[in-house]
Amino acid sequence: MRRLPLLVALLSLAGCHEARKHVREFDGSSAFRYLETQVSFGPRIPGTAAHTRMVAWLDSLLKQRADTLVVQTWTHVTAAGDSLALTNFVARFRPGATKRLLLLAHYDSRPRADSPTSTDSTKPVPGANDGASGVSLLLGVADVLKRSPPAIGVDLLFVDGEDYGDFVKTPDDVLMGSRYYAKHQVPGAQPLYAVLFDLVADKDLQIFEEGNSLVGAPEVVELVWNAAKDLGYAGVFVASPKHTLIDDHLELQKVGIRAIDVVDFDYPSWHTVFDTIDKVSGASLQIVGDVAVELVRREE
Repeated sequence: MRRLPLLVALLSLAGCHEARKHVREFDGSSAFRYLETQVSFGPRIPGTAAHTRMVAWLDSLLKQRADTLVVQTWTHVTAAGDSLALTNFVARFRPGATKRLLLLAHYDSRPRADSPTSTDSTKPVPGANDGASGVSLLLGVADVLKRSPPAIGVDLLFVDGEDYGDFVKTPDDVLMGSRYYAKHQVPGAQPLYAVLFDLVADKDLQIFEEGNSLVGAPEVVELVWNAAKDLGYAGVFVASPKHTLIDDHLELQKVGIRAIDVVDFDYPSWHTVFDTIDKVSGASLQIVGDVAVELVRREE
């Protein structure tokens, strides 16, 4: 009879755990509104008024949500001799915790719609999916962590200058924010792993395992895809490799961070003028946002 209270307590804890697993903390509708705001600024190209508005907006939102906000600013001189004022934001939750996760996305948009399928390479990319989607997801996660603070440390990294130059001809003019962060990491414990979110709001969402992620951090790929499967999203997070990409996660891998890329690269409007708000959805943000929050909660 003395064991009965303990048994009841254990069953109660198990019930709480199951209930937590099925609570939807991320709000895809709110995240989509963040996406709409970014698109309304216009293309967020470094050196433009839209980019300046974007920086000010992020600064304001993140100061209200994070426990600590680290702002990294620097000037990058491009291969063409242009000077770009760039800014990274690191929104930190429980900055003193030694057990940490890092989630990141880029917030700039591409100055030239130069996809092979593009109809006009002189125009900028609106960046509804390529840029705004990852940021919207991170802001949605920030809202969750503000409401229900994590038991571990979480850093949300918003990087600048990912998509400015040519990935082949001027490689120093892309991935600028992640490269800068890798060389100027916030002091403290290194994250257990990092997840980059890019192109995650496509209405026809399907995310395959990315090749450089499987090479550099296969255990993190498995962890993320298993989390998605447990949430019922195996049809979206396809446990099979397809594309191998040069993206921000590679700059983190170079300094020893176990980083992977969560990206839907089967997006017909990539690097075209058609990367507009009608191609993306809050439902897709909801799916990936649920997975992102689940990654945090599983480490608590």
